[in-house]
Amino acid sequence: MTAYPAVPRTESTHHRLIDFAKTALTKIFLFPYATVCELYCGQVPDVEKFDEALIGHYIGIDVGTSGISQVREAWESQRKSYTSDFFELDPCTENLEPYLLDKANTVDVVCCMHHLQICFESEERAKILLHNASSLLKPGGYFIGITPDSSMIWAKYQKNVEAAAYHNRSGAMKPNIVPNCIRSESYMITFEGEDEKFPLFGKKYQLKFASDASAETHCLVHFPSFIRLARDAGIEYVEIQNLTEFYDDNRAQLASLILKFGPNLVDPRGRLLPRSCDVLGLYTTFIFQKPDPDMAPPITTPVLAEGTHICDEASLFYYQAVHYFQRDWQATTWRDDEKPSMEPPPPPPPPGLGKISDQKGILGPGPPELRFSEAL
Repeated sequence: MTAYPAVPRTESTHHRLIDFAKTALTKIFLFPYATVCELYCGQVPDVEKFDEALIGHYIGIDVGTSGISQVREAWESQRKSYTSDFFELDPCTENLEPYLLDKANTVDVVCCMHHLQICFESEERAKILLHNASSLLKPGGYFIGITPDSSMIWAKYQKNVEAAAYHNRSGAMKPNIVPNCIRSESYMITFEGEDEKFPLFGKKYQLKFASDASAETHCLVHFPSFIRLARDAGIEYVEIQNLTEFYDDNRAQLASLILKFGPNLVDPRGRLLPRSCDVLGLYTTFIFQKPDPDMAPPITTPVLAEGTHICDEASLFYYQAVHYFQRDWQATTWRDDEKPSMEPPPPPPPPGLGKISDQKGILGPGPPELRFSEAL
């Protein structure tokens, strides 16, 4: 049976939940002998996840101030079963190609589990990040990660705006005040300024969890712009899904995994407790794929087959991700009373998107300016 990293029971709930989400996502996409590149790997890369996946080569990239040089020394002092390289570069401000010439088009999985949101401070930063991810990936490779769910955050903010407008009309509050703070039992989000519009880039906010000493500054990720820039860089959208939906869709298999990350996260039936829902609901997965003409179209995150155990070997998860959940393309036979009208059919959606109305976790109940029709 595969061993799991021991998670201290005293670690905060949100850290345990995010670590669980990263573990679940990497188990789906990593596989033996894979070449993996981690953008913004930080001072403590997820060593256990890569060890368990039996990868072949690891590439860690982060800014010099992250302490990556110490990570390199500590990593190299251990006798890993795979090779590794580390680079002190900023993936959203520097072109990686001149520094990683022999790595271009060789990476199976590029992951960014932290700091994608800071790259959306400007369009140029986001473009550079996505260009770097695309240039590293081999055809058929995946760009995956976790980031705050801007749709969920913005929807909560809009509710505050609507409530303020109602109270302003009733005279219960001072006129023209827009509450820029979102509070829950687990966290507080404070927007910089009182802006009722969601700009494509640079919309900053502060996120502070109850257990943290200080807040972190993030930028909202405008998902339609994310998808558009990724396509421009040569990688196609596969899925963006809120972590609560990701868990619920795979609960039969993930319930046993989440128990490894400490108590008080799920009930006896494996359902997320309210606080867990509150925290996981703030985040989303993102999955993109570099097209390969010899492969089937990109697939969504697989709903693991019943009876599949999360503790199986990493190769099983990769098989499920790439092979088991291919789409069935079947011809449809119409009965006379079901024949469509003679009007020309609507144009097909852009490659890789599928039917927009069927997608979950993309923009949630956010405002109209976030819809795909305008961004794409």
